[in-house]
Amino acid sequence: MLDSGRNALMLDSGRKMMRLSVKPLASLLIAVLLASSAVQAQQRPGLPPEKLAKIEKAISAQVSKLGIPGLSAAVVLDRKLLWSNGYGLSDVENYVPAKSSTAYRLGSISKPVTATAVMQLAERGKIDLDAPIQKYCPAFPQKQWQVTARLLLGHLSGVRHYKDDSEFESTRHYSSVVDGLAMFKDDPLGFEPGTKFGYTTHGYAVLGCAVEGASGMSFPDYVRDNIFKPAAMNRMRVDNVADIIPNRAQGYVKTQRGELRNSGLADTSYKIPGGGFISTVEDLAKFAIAMQSGTLVKKETLDQMWRSLKTSDGKDTNYGLGWSVETRNGMKEVHHGGAQQRVSTFLYTIPEKGLAVVLMANLENVGGGLQSLCREIADILPQ
Repeated sequence: MLDSGRNALMLDSGRKMMRLSVKPLASLLIAVLLASSAVQAQQRPGLPPEKLAKIEKAISAQVSKLGIPGLSAAVVLDRKLLWSNGYGLSDVENYVPAKSSTAYRLGSISKPVTATAVMQLAERGKIDLDAPIQKYCPAFPQKQWQVTARLLLGHLSGVRHYKDDSEFESTRHYSSVVDGLAMFKDDPLGFEPGTKFGYTTHGYAVLGCAVEGASGMSFPDYVRDNIFKPAAMNRMRVDNVADIIPNRAQGYVKTQRGELRNSGLADTSYKIPGGGFISTVEDLAKFAIAMQSGTLVKKETLDQMWRSLKTSDGKDTNYGLGWSVETRNGMKEVHHGGAQQRVSTFLYTIPEKGLAVVLMANLENVGGGLQSLCREIADILPQ
């Protein structure tokens, strides 16, 4: 915890906190970062001190550059969680330090979780990836072209994304995954499936419905019993705005003038499979470990998920089944980002090394900076 003198300084500065421009705010947050790091760090055997120092220097620089109020990080190497920590403030108004146990919305990192559920059911013979999706989700109407789970997983289905900001910022609460389909299910497909890549969160809502139809369980119950529990993920859960969730981070956005403001209200219940979970960095690191170690799906299934799909004219999409897939420095990198009200998040992995870097920040619209920082941290780690 911060000592009384440091806390008094923060309280004195707090009266003007919400009107600070990015640069002075970042300076204050770096002071908090440096003060709290030694107390909160959870170094584990295997991360050399000199590497840790370089990682924290890189984090400090990016937090300052982007003006991030609070950030949590975790590092995995050789499929082992080596280190995690929090920096800055998870709640600026109440001066709550960010920790490794701080819970952030996942945003679209929810999609790899849903993809894993679908692929588990495919392994068990309960979902045919190339069958009409209505076989498992009859609540999604037939369209002018056939839609399948494989097309939905790879964003090749033609199901639309958000039509406007009012949809993205919806505050309506939906009681189930199927109820959430009402937002888009009656709209025609935007293009012939397979002909092009069209990123869609709504498409993943259809996949969540298919998981329910194939498994006979509610989507939240299925992922809890078949993904979270086997991977020992004790904190990941559905992000219900009405629930009391310990250590939940507050969220922020910057104005064009660089002033920090509270994020807008949003209820993610319409898109649980595509953007409706909440987690800590450590639980998301456990998810990466469980995926790489074969705890959740077989190796041959991973090979499918982590292979870029192609459009019908042969163009690579750089997206597999629930994951972005690229090659860097001669090695495959598999990752996914998340961006929604309150957060920017990034899960970065290099399967060949058993490596994963998890970053979660309570500031919107800094996903590109987090991806760059993930790569920088990965380059620092032991080879």
